[in-house]
Amino acid sequence: MTDTPTISPDPIAQRAPTRIDIDNDASPIVRLLGRTLRDAVHAGHALEILERGTGTVAVRSHNTPQAATLTMRDGAVAVAGGVFTSVDATLVVDLESRFALRQDPAGDTELAEGMVRALRPPLPPWRQAAARFWELARAIDGIPEVLVAIAQGPDGPEESWFGSGPTTYRMVGTPDALAGVFTGTDYLLTALDSGLRVQGTLSQLSVMTAASWKVRFDV
Repeated sequence: MTDTPTISPDPIAQRAPTRIDIDNDASPIVRLLGRTLRDAVHAGHALEILERGTGTVAVRSHNTPQAATLTMRDGAVAVAGGVFTSVDATLVVDLESRFALRQDPAGDTELAEGMVRALRPPLPPWRQAAARFWELARAIDGIPEVLVAIAQGPDGPEESWFGSGPTTYRMVGTPDALAGVFTGTDYLLTALDSGLRVQGTLSQLSVMTAASWKVRFDV
């Protein structure tokens, strides 16, 4: 008689997903942090800090008054605007440059380093990012009917089209630059200063900028 093997449930599959909570009337920095941390959870990135971390981290903009407090407890992260309490660690970052540190972290070094890592989730493939961007943005009033994304990689340009119709908007850049904009990791106008190229009218640029804000701040 052959015994039927018993397969133990995967503890990771059974584990409740990390919850990211933000203020009801969230400010831009709170929305940006919340969207970034949700992306990290979705990618299974830095879960050791997001699931099991305990403590509070202040995140401050290096060149604006924007600030937020991240409170980790019981597998959840609460993101609130401002810093109105004592914290365990403080990060001063560039909000326009993927949360790049502009000062050495203060306070609990391990907690700070874990949160820095959590705020830098890996980008998905650019085509996947572009498809999701189009799903979120195509209903915006005035959005071009066709988005053409052209990735310039080491093997030459690769192209993907989304939508159909006579009005077209082209975005050309490295796979990283395209994925950065399409996920909201990078703001469109900032990416233009870093080498991303677009082809379209000024009115289309205005609408695409609104689409960039929608994705970046999850609104």
